[in-house]
Amino acid sequence: MRRFIVVGGGISGLTAARDLADAGHDVLLLEATDRLGGKLRRGEVAGVTVDVGAEAMINRRPEAVALATAVGLPVTHPTAATSRVWTRGALRPLPRTLMGAPLDLDQLEASGILSPEGVTRARHQQVPHPDGDVSVGDLVAARYGDEVVDRLVEPLLGGVYAGQARAISARAAVPQLLDLLTRDQISVPDPPTAAAPVFAGVPGGMWQLPEAVAAALAGSGRVDVRRDVVVREVRRTPEGLAVVADQLGIVSVEAADGVVVATPAAPTARMLADLAPVAARELAGIDYASSALVTFAFRADPDVTAAIDVGASGFLVPPVDGRAVKAATFSFAKWEWVRAAGLDKLDHQTDLLLFRTSLGRHGEEQALQVPDDELVRASLEDLAAATGLTAAPVDAVVQRWGGGLPQYAVGHVERVARIRAAVAEVPGLAVCGAAYDGVGIAACVASGHRAAGEVAAAG
Repeated sequence: MRRFIVVGGGISGLTAARDLADAGHDVLLLEATDRLGGKLRRGEVAGVTVDVGAEAMINRRPEAVALATAVGLPVTHPTAATSRVWTRGALRPLPRTLMGAPLDLDQLEASGILSPEGVTRARHQQVPHPDGDVSVGDLVAARYGDEVVDRLVEPLLGGVYAGQARAISARAAVPQLLDLLTRDQISVPDPPTAAAPVFAGVPGGMWQLPEAVAAALAGSGRVDVRRDVVVREVRRTPEGLAVVADQLGIVSVEAADGVVVATPAAPTARMLADLAPVAARELAGIDYASSALVTFAFRADPDVTAAIDVGASGFLVPPVDGRAVKAATFSFAKWEWVRAAGLDKLDHQTDLLLFRTSLGRHGEEQALQVPDDELVRASLEDLAAATGLTAAPVDAVVQRWGGGLPQYAVGHVERVARIRAAVAEVPGLAVCGAAYDGVGIAACVASGHRAAGEVAAAG
C-alpha cells in the first residue's frame, strides 16, 4: 500500500484522488480554500440553488458523464432552444459553425450576422497554409475574412475561454479547425437527427458533481481531505516526495510516494520552483483571464415573459459591438430543471425565471474592478437593449472568477509538452487541471485520470 498526496480539490484533483483510492492506495487531498469543487460551485438566488460556475459538460466525450454516472448522479440534456448572436442591432440566429468557422454559408448569410461585404468575403474562401501553430482568429480570417472572426469566432471563444480569438492557439483549443480549414474543399454533412446531444448537465446543478465525488471519497475510508491548507513547496526526500503545507499558520511536512499537483499554473509554478524549475518557468508563462457571472431571478410577469421567453437559450455578444456583457444564458429556457425550480417559488405562488449574464474577457480585468451593483446595472442595461426587458429583478447574485480561465496562447501544445517532460524527470510527480489539455469539465476529468495513472505507475 502506498500513500499519495493530491494538491487541489477541483474536479481534476478529486478525480485523481478517486482513481488512486480505487486502486487501493491511501490519499491525502489538500485544498487551499474552505470548499471543494473549483469552478463548479453552487449559489442561491431568490431562494433557488443554482450553478454560479460551470453549468454543463460535454456529452460527446465520455469522461465527465461517466464520472457523474459512477457517483450516482442522473444526467440530463439541454432543451431544443437555440442560441442567438446579438450584433448589428438585433438578436440573430446562430448558424452552424465549428467554434465560429461557418459550416453553412447560406445559413450564415440568412442570419444577418455579417454585412453584405462580409458575406462576399466569406464565400470567396482562401485556403490557409499555416506554418506550425496559429491563432484561431488568424486561421479563420485567412479562410473567411475578418468579419467572421469579429462577429462569430470572438463571441464563441469568449464564452469558452474568455479569450481573444487572435491570441488563442488553434492547435490547443480547436485542433479540428486546422484539419477542416486547410482542406481545399469543405464538405460538411447535415447533422443526423438522432445525433447525441452536445452538452449534458445534472438536474439541480453541476455543482453536485464534486460534492458527490467528495462524498464517495469520504466513504472509501482511504482519503483524508483537508481544507484551508496552502501547499508552499513540493520537495524530494530519500524516501520519495513531500509537501510543505500551511494550515491556518501551522506548518507541517507530509511525506508521500507520489504527488499530483492539480492547481492553476501560478501556484503550481511556485510549488515546483526548486523541484522542477524548468516546468515552473513554463507554468509561470501561462496567462489567465478573469470573468464574472450575474445570476438573476425575475417574476414571470407577462412583460418579462414576452421579452425573454422567446424560445432562445440565450445570446452571445461580439466584442466589436462594445457591450458590457459577453453572453446571456436563459437558464430557465435551456434546462428543464431550472424552469421547474422557479415554479411557485416566490411566496409559493409566483413563478420565477432564472438566467445569467457573463462579463469579462482576457485583457479586460479593469472593467470588472467595480462594485457588484455596477455589474448588475451594466447587465440590466444590455438586457434591456437586447430584449426590451425593463422590469426590476427580484434578486441578483454576482460570482467573480478572478484569474479563472487559462489562456492557450499560440505554442501552448509545445509548452505543455515541455512542462510534462520536466515533471517526468521527478519520479512520482504529475500535474493536471485546466492549464494543460482543455478547460471543460470532461477535459479536466481526463487530466485527473492521466495524472493518477502516471504517479501510480512511477512506483
